[in-house]
Amino acid sequence: MDERLAQYDEKMQKSYDNLLGEFSTIRAGRANPHVLDKIRVDYYGTPSSLQQVANVTVPEPRMIQIQPWEASLVKEIEKAILCSDLGINPTNDGKVIRLLFPELTEDRRKELVKDIKKKGEQAKVAIRNIRRDGNDSLKKLGKEISEDEIKDLENQLQKTTDKYIAEVDKAVEEKSKDILTV
Repeated sequence: MDERLAQYDEKMQKSYDNLLGEFSTIRAGRANPHVLDKIRVDYYGTPSSLQQVANVTVPEPRMIQIQPWEASLVKEIEKAILCSDLGINPTNDGKVIRLLFPELTEDRRKELVKDIKKKGEQAKVAIRNIRRDGNDSLKKLGKEISEDEIKDLENQLQKTTDKYIAEVDKAVEEKSKDILTV
């Protein structure tokens, strides 16, 4: 790949990786500790990720268990989970917090698939915007290189765009199938 296009490939890869990261936080009825990745807990005045202040385990397929390093953090962690958009009420015994994930209803599954498709569309728009930026910067090279070279670079950029759009479509399809599988 041409070094002038490498930066756009890198940006497209980041958009795709970001989409996969968002997908990992969407739960499919099974307990996945990654749904807690975005939750921050106030730890002595510093917002810290849950994994930095507690041990997170999955003892059963639909349960996440959170054991804070310090008992004083139980209330803080509970508050952070309640304030998040998880939609799950934590239970605790004073030492350990448990999150029980209910079976997803058919309506909820369809809602999640819509959300997945929306996130996929947003990723594709981001990738196309990167292509547009790339094409704009290639047109500015008009004084330095020939029109044929610009056309070749634009074609390479389009192939890269198509590759990432296909990857996004594949990821959306896989995650949708995962969600709809009961």
